Amino acid sequence: MKTDVTFPSAGLKLAGHLYTPDNDTGGPRPAIVVGHPGSGVKEQAAGLYARRLAEQGFVTLAFDAAYQGESEGVPRGLEDPAHRVEDIKSAVSFLTTRDEVDPERIGALGICASGGYVLPAAATDHRIKAAGTVSAVDIARQFRLGADGAQDPAVIQGMLDAAATARTAEAHGEGVPSFQLFPDTAEQARALGGRHSVEGFEYYRTDRARHPRSATSLTWSSVDRMTTFDAFGFVDLIAPRPLLMIVGSEAVTSWMAVEAFQRARSPKELHWIDGASHVDLYDKEQYVSPAVSKLTDFFKIHLAKAK
Repeated sequence: MKTDVTFPSAGLKLAGHLYTPDNDTGGPRPAIVVGHPGSGVKEQAAGLYARRLAEQGFVTLAFDAAYQGESEGVPRGLEDPAHRVEDIKSAVSFLTTRDEVDPERIGALGICASGGYVLPAAATDHRIKAAGTVSAVDIARQFRLGADGAQDPAVIQGMLDAAATARTAEAHGEGVPSFQLFPDTAEQARALGGRHSVEGFEYYRTDRARHPRSATSLTWSSVDRMTTFDAFGFVDLIAPRPLLMIVGSEAVTSWMAVEAFQRARSPKELHWIDGASHVDLYDKEQYVSPAVSKLTDFFKIHLAKAK
């Protein structure tokens, strides 16, 4: 069952979908917060994973980040890593208020950029008893270094120039400048970023998964906020709570998950889905099913009732 819910995060009202299993066990259940990819909304990959995990007996919460989707926040399209981490903690707080949730058995799952945000959230919020990621990236590394880690350093310097200019324009009352996230055609996407860009275009900008509230642009003021963020800086603090990172073997972004995994302390597991790209794990059944199966086993073990 899916229920529309709202909850506060640093003064803003966030919109979420709460998924509860159809079979009633008569007691509070383990629960999982599910964060969406960058530019995504709760109706896309996060909602798919939340629904599939609810079918396995968990209460799950997929929600829109502040400034995005149906959640509050102005300017629209702001990507603020500090607030994104706070959103996850606020989602945990909301779950602790629900009668159907056991507050001592809450986990967190992040997909893509939320995979990066879940790491510092879990590192500093001990209410998160187990952390999982799918196609995790650090949005700062992606902007600084590119999805493949090989981006010319001049690119981020140019973006920071544009961000500085945009902040001055905003101070002069000229509105909130933004930049387009996706090109207009698949051909343009291929020319700009190869296969990874094409897959992002196909997911977000075609009938495959397009949603009217999914972000098509971000504010330029997002760039300097993202650039100095470090999703992996304190990943070692998650231990001794467990960490599972799921990565596609064909994902151009996999180097980021590998780096995070190397920095983490045990108990930890890096699980590869053979043949999957970064975006394949958002919605393609042949890759989502084994990912959900692995997550189910992980969370059932680590969110089990204390003996």
